[in-house]
Amino acid sequence: MKKYQDFNPRKKEITPLKEAFEELLQAYKLKDRFNERKIVSAWGEMMGNSIASRTSSIYAKDKKLFVKLSSGPIKKELMMNKSRIIHIIEEKFGKGAIEDITFL
Repeated sequence: MKKYQDFNPRKKEITPLKEAFEELLQAYKLKDRFNERKIVSAWGEMMGNSIASRTSSIYAKDKKLFVKLSSGPIKKELMMNKSRIIHIIEEKFGKGAIEDITFL
């Protein structure tokens, strides 16, 4: 009788690639950073061409999104609709993906 017969960290059943990737992100605690990168890359798609063309830089850190805009009126408009923008991000990427947005 073997002492460690059933110790095998690998799963015996077949796992879809998406689930395996999610488990990998969870195991290495990279899920938040991965989501932040996806949000940054999807900014233009979520906000549209007029806002994307006036966004000079965008980055995310610690669940905060920092957006630098080249237009004062659009910056003011986005500041007034911050909660709506967070809601749009949550619909696409899940609740808690971004907690706050700062417009620069």
